[in-house]
Amino acid sequence: QFLRSLAGLFVRGAAEPDWQILLGGPHPRVELPTYAFQRRRFWIESVKKDPVAQAADPVDEAFWAAVESEDMASLADSLQVETDALRGVLPALNSWRARRREESLVDGWRYREEWKPVPAPATTAVTGAWTVAVPTTHRDTAAVNALLDGLRRNGADLRVIEVSGDDPEALTEQLRGDTPEGEQPVGVLSLLAIDDRPHPGHPELTEGIAATIALVRALDALEANSRLWCVTSQAVAAIDSSEVGNPAQATVWGMGASLALDHPDTWGGLLDLPSEIDARTADLLCAVLASDEPEDQIAIRTAGLFARRMVRARLDDAATPPARSWQPHGTVLVTGGTGGIGAHVALRLARDGVEHLVLTSRSGAEARGAAGLEAELAVLGAKVTFAACDIADREAVRELIASLPEAAPLTGVFHLAGAVPEGEQQLSAITLDDFSRMTRAKIGGAMHLDELLGDRDLEVFVTFSSGSAVWGNANQAAYGGANAFLDALAHNRRSRGLPATSIAWGLWGGEGADADTDAQLRRIGVRAMEPRLALDILRQVLDHGTGHLIATDIDWQRFAPVFTISRARPLLDGLAEVRAALSEGTETAARDEDTTGQDSIAVRLAGLSPAERDHALLDAVRTQVAAVLRYSDATDVEPDHSFKDLGFDSVTAVELRNRLNTASGLRLPATTVFDYATPLALTAHLKSELFQDEGAAAGAVPLLAELDRLEASVTSLPSADIERMRLTSRLQGLVTKLNEIVGAGVPETEALADRLEAATADDIFDLIDKDLGLG
Repeated sequence: QFLRSLAGLFVRGAAEPDWQILLGGPHPRVELPTYAFQRRRFWIESVKKDPVAQAADPVDEAFWAAVESEDMASLADSLQVETDALRGVLPALNSWRARRREESLVDGWRYREEWKPVPAPATTAVTGAWTVAVPTTHRDTAAVNALLDGLRRNGADLRVIEVSGDDPEALTEQLRGDTPEGEQPVGVLSLLAIDDRPHPGHPELTEGIAATIALVRALDALEANSRLWCVTSQAVAAIDSSEVGNPAQATVWGMGASLALDHPDTWGGLLDLPSEIDARTADLLCAVLASDEPEDQIAIRTAGLFARRMVRARLDDAATPPARSWQPHGTVLVTGGTGGIGAHVALRLARDGVEHLVLTSRSGAEARGAAGLEAELAVLGAKVTFAACDIADREAVRELIASLPEAAPLTGVFHLAGAVPEGEQQLSAITLDDFSRMTRAKIGGAMHLDELLGDRDLEVFVTFSSGSAVWGNANQAAYGGANAFLDALAHNRRSRGLPATSIAWGLWGGEGADADTDAQLRRIGVRAMEPRLALDILRQVLDHGTGHLIATDIDWQRFAPVFTISRARPLLDGLAEVRAALSEGTETAARDEDTTGQDSIAVRLAGLSPAERDHALLDAVRTQVAAVLRYSDATDVEPDHSFKDLGFDSVTAVELRNRLNTASGLRLPATTVFDYATPLALTAHLKSELFQDEGAAAGAVPLLAELDRLEASVTSLPSADIERMRLTSRLQGLVTKLNEIVGAGVPETEALADRLEAATADDIFDLIDKDLGLG
């Protein structure tokens, strides 16, 4: 770990180790090349910038500046009061303004999930071949038969495969054998998630989840281009919490949110069905599959179709008073309590008056930082017990609960335990064991706590989920799936009359935060929340009795274009900031890009010869690419290297698009870098966009020359020949016809121009006679 940390400092230019000491003494030296190394660093640095300040009233700013500096003389003079009258007022004003600023900031971090009714598509006709994956145990159930009958009734060419087990290689062969040579189905409909039987080797997962993972891996192995739709039943709360009867199936929803990012071209979407499936339900499912609409997260209910949306969740204390003011007391259990966020939660509970905290981790009191945390909690008056407990082990959890003191009964649970994702873990590349390692603490721990504490009179049962369960996280399907389960479990508990709250958190800041993760997320617009303010949200949620909340600080101006670069994401359509960002993203550069002093590309290229212009335009593109990649020299950008090889991703693609829009005055789409894969290809596209009129004029030069020759030939003829051949009327007719074509914008103009360009004078006369009907 030390060497890894040192390497991280070294590649960022912050440290130059003494290699002899580090490596334990002198080592044989290797001859270097005959030239000195030219060292340059290509690591993208995280530059933290303050949000752009809004224009403010200078009088108002001057007043508050005087308040904050406690300039009593100036304020007294401005307000025409005695200085002594301000001594008790200024601290109160400062405190009030700071509090209002924080409240406004936190207010912008709260979101909720909403299910918007959407009209059913006009047609239910499902065309082409569809593969339907069905659990063997459910093949003859009424629900599955109703769906299959509906698909056939609406025109689908069905190939039903019965899946038993979770072996991706066996499933690959099964899919290959089911598909005729050289053909691929239009889509794959997976009903596998409806198998709720616990998996024998990984009890935190179901057989259906394991089979779904195998299906994704099998389709990837086949390099299938079919769209995959995954079906669940009673996994989401489209109308109320009572609908979530199968929280385990919600894991597929978290997986799907990530798969939509990992496989934007082949991901179909998610469909949740009601408990009773009839012919109308099947028809609605067919309508969704047949639709060209981008909706990809749909709940089918008796009342119709509901689409998932993320919307604002503001609190207005006057209109929505707290249901209670929760006071922590007795014993409160915090799983993952010695981690960074767990420690923040423990300290907040202690400040709020809790008597006894039980903090679990695998290492218990030996966990890093436990001693210091215990001392801080003692100062705040809270007793703390560190418990070494594998929260995914049901027997260990049972023993932990049995050991809790009766004198201070358990009143609350905060479930924070869970594996933190390390690196990319694309679902098609990981095993079921890998998936289990990422989910067993979150899912297994929550399942055990829910079951073993079912008879306890708890006041709060809080799970810490993640925004990855809502909007997804690339290559983190397991992490997203685990957090989606926590959200669904909260709904399920509330439907049983039990306390439950799940908060899908964004990025936390503070001590212990991962700097690299922070930097990467900032690049796409996800900002770290100050822990103290994030805990204010937690307190508000508990006071208001909220069941599910999304808490995150996101710069939508930056996040939305990146999130939607590969496909439409209706999930965010309910946010005005996203709609504005997507509509304005093609017009202005990102806020943190310095484009001052840049002249329009078209202006700088004006007056150059075609060869000079092409060279200059390529240089301009390479300059912008180098600026985005933080290269010191544009010549380092190879013109024929793909942007992917150069290191472009969704974030840098949007940055380059913004820069080119600003520099050129064009409105290029966010996918420009992917549509034109090299600087040369992009230059050619810009040339065609910037010099459309010139290109049209260049194409017309041969035609105009031919018309000049025709004019010379006709005007040299004797008047008798002109009259005999009725050239005047013929040419007037041609002019009339061309005017009609131009006025109507008919595409055949180009074809006519091509024919005229290659025609002789006799051919033109023949054209007048035959094509224009003037002979």
